[in-house]
Order: sequence, then structure tokens, then C-alpha cells
Amino acid sequence: MQAQILFVAPLSELADLAATVINEKFPDKKNLFHVVRADLQEAEALVKKAADDGIEVIVSRGGTASFIENRVDLPMVYIQVTITDILQALLNAGEYPENIAIAGFGNMIYGCDELGKILHINFTEVLLNDSDDAQPKIAEAVAAGVEFVVGDAISVKMAAKYGIKSAFIQSGKESIYRALQTAVLIASIRREEQRKTEQLRAVVDESHDGIIAADQNGLVTILNPVAEKIFNISHFDGKGKVFEKIFPELSEFCSGEKDNLIKIREKQYAVRKAIISVRGSDQGYIYNLQNISEVQKLERSIRKKLSAKGLVAKYNIDDIIGQSKACLNMKRKAAKYALTQSTILITGESGTGKEMLVQSIHNLSVRAKGPFVAVNCAALPENLLESELFGYAEGAFTGARRGGRQGMFELAHGGTLFLDEIGEMQLPLQSRLLRVLQEREVMPLGGEVVIPIDVRIIAATNKNLAAMIADGNFRSDLYYRLNILRIHMPSLKDRKEDIDLLARQFLVSMRDKNPQITDITRDAVVYLEKCEWPGNIRQFGNMMERILLLTTGSTITISDVRDACEDDSRMGEESIENREACKNLMELEDELLQKTLREEGFNYTKTAKRLGIHRTTLWRRLKKYDMQH
Repeated sequence: MQAQILFVAPLSELADLAATVINEKFPDKKNLFHVVRADLQEAEALVKKAADDGIEVIVSRGGTASFIENRVDLPMVYIQVTITDILQALLNAGEYPENIAIAGFGNMIYGCDELGKILHINFTEVLLNDSDDAQPKIAEAVAAGVEFVVGDAISVKMAAKYGIKSAFIQSGKESIYRALQTAVLIASIRREEQRKTEQLRAVVDESHDGIIAADQNGLVTILNPVAEKIFNISHFDGKGKVFEKIFPELSEFCSGEKDNLIKIREKQYAVRKAIISVRGSDQGYIYNLQNISEVQKLERSIRKKLSAKGLVAKYNIDDIIGQSKACLNMKRKAAKYALTQSTILITGESGTGKEMLVQSIHNLSVRAKGPFVAVNCAALPENLLESELFGYAEGAFTGARRGGRQGMFELAHGGTLFLDEIGEMQLPLQSRLLRVLQEREVMPLGGEVVIPIDVRIIAATNKNLAAMIADGNFRSDLYYRLNILRIHMPSLKDRKEDIDLLARQFLVSMRDKNPQITDITRDAVVYLEKCEWPGNIRQFGNMMERILLLTTGSTITISDVRDACEDDSRMGEESIENREACKNLMELEDELLQKTLREEGFNYTKTAKRLGIHRTTLWRRLKKYDMQH
């Protein structure tokens, strides 16, 4: 342990006595103390070196203590002279006259007049302010009739010079012990304050934000490295200066606001101002500056990491494309149900966009800032799904990860858990899920501790759960727990009027597939509306991707759609109504091609350009309609 307390003894006897007190009273803290013998000439250099070596407190007495205190910026603990010490000095002197001078610095002779009244002795106090006072003041006391001097080392030395007797006041063990006790307390407080100061400095200096503080007089007290870079000023040039002069943009822009946005050197910063108040009295203020770009970058990074773990819902209600009555009704229910905490059951055919709707509900709810966890109940076997949902304790089964693993319910705490394809869950696991929904707590596999959870459940299925209950494949009590709020996803055949909007949305979202395509003709949309879509939006999206890849012009036409659909056996199964509509559309396209070709004098290049298609596409269609000339 590094020494924290320096004991400076002007006399060898005092140094020895201090060492004795330390051994007797501080046996477990001896390393805290360093005792040296030094007079006034040696003391200055000695204590300055000690301050650099980590000394927190200095202990000394008399003139040596006063001398050191004026030259070193460290706490000084004086060894106080007690009445006992003065009586001991008189006792050691044997006989002494009535006219006695008590000489020394203020810390030595304070209260001696009371001692004179007790002993009926005429005490004269000779107060020394510094070592140069000793000779003239002792001479003056002798001239006034003083016959005996009791005092410190320098006073005794001057008394001998003037030929009168003297007695040196020794500091006793009790005085030294009290001084050392005080020094230990001060050193401990200083170390703790230094620890807190260094901790705060580390927090401020390592912060990614710019931090500037000023005291009650408006002078800058803190300017961290980030703030230095923001304002291109060093803390040497900023600290101690008037805040308003160094940072006028902050003092003016944020004078009446707690939070604000400010532009500094072409960069946007979010600024927060806080008042430093001590017991109701304002002691200054502090500014925190965040680079908006860095905040956005950090948020993107966090979202990316959460997204990799499946803990973020990326879709909002506006991402669901559709203006049909069925679609609007579905979104209206979702928005209302999002405001509640109740369990929701989503039903509908495969490919209708159930997960997109669930994510939208999560982002509309009060749990939007919480995790979003999705589990596909059909993707995992029963035993693995159980451990995924509820987690497991260490050693729960062969191959269990050391330390165990959190389940999806725990990961979703404070957020939403989406159970997709709930109809595929096996009966034994349905029973355990029911208990979790009832008790709102889980116990990991192999665990002994019940863990409370705060999770909103949204389940989805493309199966008829009522029929499954009748067949004994789904628990009725679980069904009623899940079927509190219900939303049915309309199939694409029930919202054919949304196909135009969906097609154009896919043109935008899949632009990278074929950047030259900018539009789709009305007859192509009509053709798509007439088609059957058993795979719903998922199938429709796949078909649009195929169409984009096969189209050679800048606009998707009915011919492009037919080319993409002809290899799909399901798409070939058109209804009689659709086949009739397609026949009419083919006739219209045939007439348009013939008319344009005649008007352009059978110039294929000009005709293709006018129709907005490639020349090769024109040739293919002419061949298809047997129109070559």
C-alpha cells in the first residue's frame, strides 16, 4: 500500500514518538504513514516531492507546519499542544519563576491564558507568525520582565540567546494520536473523492457525446474530447473562460429550451441542457451534444443486430398494400386490436401476408419498442420446439448448452411472441402452452425456478381449428384462449381490385430485377385480375418477378404476362370467363399491332419504338399472330 500520510517532525524525539504511536495504534495501517525528520530548510523540497509521490495529507507542528502549509497545496493537520503538554514541560523544568512566556505559533499557544489562571502564574503569550518573528518578539518579552520561556524549538533557541531559562514543549502521545487519526480520515475522504472524480472524468472523457459544463458564474468547467472536436477548441483554451463568449451558438440557441437541434460546422446535433442544482440552488449547467448521424448509425446497427436474431418487427400497417373493402376492414381491425393487450388469432390461407399483419400490430402497440419474436410451429419437431419456446437449464438433456438457454417466451418479455402455424403444434405441447397463457410464467426444461413473463401472444394458422377440435387434433380450451380477438386475412381472389396496386408496388420493390421497366398496361392488369391465385400474394409476387425478368420493353404488356404464365400449369387453369376475356384481349392486341404497323409503313423499328417494346418482341408477337409481311 502506498504511503498517504507524511509526518514531518522538526525534532528527532518527535519523529521517534510518532513511530511509536503508529506501531501501537495503527498496526494494520503502518504502510499508510511515512515519518521524516526535517527542519524548515529541508521541509519545503521534501513535501513537494511527497506531493508528487501520492501523499494526501501532511502532519506536523509549530512553525514547521505553518511553513509547509503556505508552500504545498495539500491538507495540513497540526499537532495541537494540550495543557497537559505545557504542564509536562513545566514539570520537566523543575523550578520556574512567576513571569513566564508561552511562545510559539498560534496552534501551540491557543488557550494558554486559561492555564495561567488555574496555576496562578503570570503567563505572557508570545505569538509568532513566522520564524522571523522569534528574535524581536522574544527580545521584547525579556525586556518586559519575562524570566522563563516555554515554547517550540525556535523560541527556546532565542531564549538561550538572551540568557534566560526555557522549557521545550514536547507533544505527547495523545496529541500525536489525535492528529494521525484526523489525517487518516482526511486521506480516506480525499482518496474516495479522487476515485469519484476519476470515475466521473472517465465517463465524461469516454462518452461518445460532446459534454460541456459551466459553473454558477458562467465559467466553463468541463470540456470533453468530443466537444473539443465539435467546436475545434482545446480544453486549455476553453476551461475557465466565459461560456457565452466561447460557445455563443449554444447559449443563444438553447437559452429557453431543454432539448433542441443545432447545426455546428455543417453537422446536425441534438442538444440537451440540464441545470445542476444543489439543495434547490442552481450551481451551473451542463450541455450534452449528440451527432444526429452517429445516433442514426448506432440505431441502424442495433436494429441490424436485433433483426439478425429475429427480434425486430420491420413492417408497418402502411406497408400492407390494398384499398379493397376486405383489405381496409382487415387493417381497421388490426389498428383497433393493437391498442389492447389481448391475445389475437390470425386466420387465412397460406400466402396472404399474416406475418406482415402481425408485425404491423406489434409496431402499432405500446410494445413497439419491445422485442418481436416469431416462431414457426411447423418448422421444428415437437421436442425441439418445446426447448425453443420455454428454454432449458444446464444439463437438462444430452447436448444442452452450458449455462442453459433462454426460451422464446423469455426473449419476448416486454414485447410480442408470434406463434405462426399454431395448428401444427402437437397436443402435449398445446397443453403446456395453455398453462403458460393462463399463468403468465414459464419453467425451462430441467429447471426448478418459475420465471414470470410479460408477453403478448399473436397466433396464426391456415387451418380450420374448429374442425381440428372436432377431430381431436386441437385442444378446445387452448383455442378459446387464443381466439379472444380474431382477424381473417382475405385471400387474393376476395380482393381482386387490389391487384393493380400490388402489381405496381412490386414494380417498385423489384426494380433491381429489370430497371428499364417503368409501367404495366391496363390490359395486362386485367389479365392478372382474371387469373386464379391459389398461392395468394406470395404466388402473385413470384409471378411478378418472373414477368419482370422476361419482359424486354419498358412496359409490361398482356403478351409479357402470357409468356410468363404459359409455363405454369396452375396459371393455365383459367376459368371460362377468363379464357373469353383473354380471347377478346388478344383480338384487341392484334388490331393494335396491325394498325400501328400500317401507319408506320411496315417499318418494324419505328413500330416497336411507338409501341414501347423491343424490335425482337415485336417479331415474336407478329409470328405468334401469323402477321408477318
